[in-house]
Amino acid sequence: MTALPSPTARPKARLPLWLAVLLPVVALAAVFFAFAGSGVLSALRSDIPPAESLTIGAVQMDRDGFEFDVFNGGAQTVTLAQVTVDDAYWQFHTHPSPVIPRFGQIRVHLYYPWVRAEPLAVQLLTSTGQTFAVEIPVANETPRPGLKQFGLYGLIGVFVGIVPVALGMLWFPALRRFSRRWVDAVLALTLGLLVFLFVDTLSEGLESTHALPGVLQGVSLFLLAALLTWLALLAISSSRRGANAAPQATGGRFLALLIALSIGMHNLGEGLGIGAAFALGQAALGTFLVYGFTLHNITEGVGIVAPLLRSTNTSPSDEKPVRLISFVGLALLAGGPAVVGAWIGGFAYSPVLGTLFLGIALGAVWQVIAEVGRMLLQRARSEGKPFVTWLNLAAFLAGVGVMYLTAFLVQA
Repeated sequence: MTALPSPTARPKARLPLWLAVLLPVVALAAVFFAFAGSGVLSALRSDIPPAESLTIGAVQMDRDGFEFDVFNGGAQTVTLAQVTVDDAYWQFHTHPSPVIPRFGQIRVHLYYPWVRAEPLAVQLLTSTGQTFAVEIPVANETPRPGLKQFGLYGLIGVFVGIVPVALGMLWFPALRRFSRRWVDAVLALTLGLLVFLFVDTLSEGLESTHALPGVLQGVSLFLLAALLTWLALLAISSSRRGANAAPQATGGRFLALLIALSIGMHNLGEGLGIGAAFALGQAALGTFLVYGFTLHNITEGVGIVAPLLRSTNTSPSDEKPVRLISFVGLALLAGGPAVVGAWIGGFAYSPVLGTLFLGIALGAVWQVIAEVGRMLLQRARSEGKPFVTWLNLAAFLAGVGVMYLTAFLVQA
């Protein structure tokens, strides 16, 4: 008896892809609309004025008085009603108006006969009676930008960034004579330098977020910039290792390039601080920063050239002699950003840019720490020796100590 063929099952009807993606969005919009019209939120509102949030920018002083920007990061429009200087009400002018819309910004100019080197306390009063203060520690006329200042800021950047890094790289001929054991110590010294640089960058970045309006979420902005930078460098390093004959290794030249890049991003933040200090008339602070950062950056040159030593090579291309042009390029990559930072800080300083640059530097330094640590670990395993020896530990602590002492001079 011949079996009857089973009827073919009809395929189930499926929603188009675009409709399946759009359906949850439409449903969410409908829920929001229904909740907004229910009056639940209106019943919870009170007559108390909501807290206002104003952020006052850097103060720029001229012969007639001083001016600064005010940013409204609160939830509603704010009206600036009065301004006091040392507890006395004073005449002021706002542009474009005293009304600051949400996420808006105005410029306030006060006509005030200030006295050089005197401290000033400025306080803003809004129409609701809330106050916001800014302190001027030392009254001094803000230098005006010009071609002369452009050249001077560039010269300061060269002195702070390129020159000390290049001087530190002059130790390369002496390092080439070191035995393998002492080269490992130099790598441990480099690791100490980078660890301190990481902690210092993290501290500076978190401090810079205080100058940002709360609505910009400075800490999140800083950490996200660091995370994205680290992931980008990790992808570059992974793809490069995958293209090499020895996929587990990172070439010494490439590692030196990464170290120079991370130091360069950190020097960009240092240049921003120096340029902003001079632009705001804080010449004494700027001078201390110049000398302190110069001494601080000399040791960074050693860290850049350490992976270039022959005994650290992990790829055939690194066996070739290092040419002078390579050292010049590394010095410019590590120190050149200090020039750019001094220009930005002197002419167009922005706390947002400062936070972003420091976040990028943090992510870059972290990736380099991982690469140098991996190199030390691989070298120890290849020789059957422990990763942490007394010599390596002493060199690591010396790297941290040198960076700490030179950073102390910057803060002194």
